[in-house]
Amino acid sequence: MEQLDPVTRRPLPQDSIQRILFIVPNVHVYTIPPLTSMQGHKAATWTLPPSKQIFTGRIRVLETSSSPSTFKVDLVIENADSGELFVAAPFADANVIEPATDSSRFFAVTVRDEANRKAFLGIGFEDRSDAFDFSVAVQQAYKTLGWITDPAATEKAKNAEADEKKDYSLKEGQTITVNFKGRRRPERQDDPFETASSGSSFSLPPPPSKSGGGGFSLPPPPSASDVKSKRLSLKDMGFDNGASGEFE
Repeated sequence: MEQLDPVTRRPLPQDSIQRILFIVPNVHVYTIPPLTSMQGHKAATWTLPPSKQIFTGRIRVLETSSSPSTFKVDLVIENADSGELFVAAPFADANVIEPATDSSRFFAVTVRDEANRKAFLGIGFEDRSDAFDFSVAVQQAYKTLGWITDPAATEKAKNAEADEKKDYSLKEGQTITVNFKGRRRPERQDDPFETASSGSSFSLPPPPSKSGGGGFSLPPPPSASDVKSKRLSLKDMGFDNGASGEFE
């Protein structure tokens, strides 16, 4: 099927890619008065009697890429039965779609013709969920076009760029100390059989020999006379032998 430019209705190159970001069969279109203050557009000025509604038709938000370097987004409102274009709103800047200040179902749209002349129209959805989906599609289009950015993604990109620029190489004279926690060298306990100075082993002297040859020998046992002479008598020890000598 031949693809057409949403605004000019001219055929697109064969390698063009077109994607529908949003579509609803019924949307109401209104003429809106020019802004008289900085407070924004109020839908009550379009819808209250006498109503300024001028058209009801299908609305689409289309993303078109006709070449790697050509990319655009357009809002088109057309006849739901014939597909005939009613108005188109190319996304020329971030203010092409502005929400009404007094209702979440209404928006002010900047529309343009082939001569790039612009006008302001109001659109209104019957269902709030359709209006919400439309807002999401518009925000996604703004992000794709680079008009709004994700703060978290921007901060992440800045941090990554800063890390790449950091120099982690060691400068002259710098050293690294590595401390392994939880691993201690066991304290050495002194061995009683080792000397602290020489490290030589300590040996006991050999047992004495039983016989001569210059070795050590046991003294002879005392004789009976020596034992008797050395015994103290009971009298010497302060005892009386008694009349019959019973302590002898």
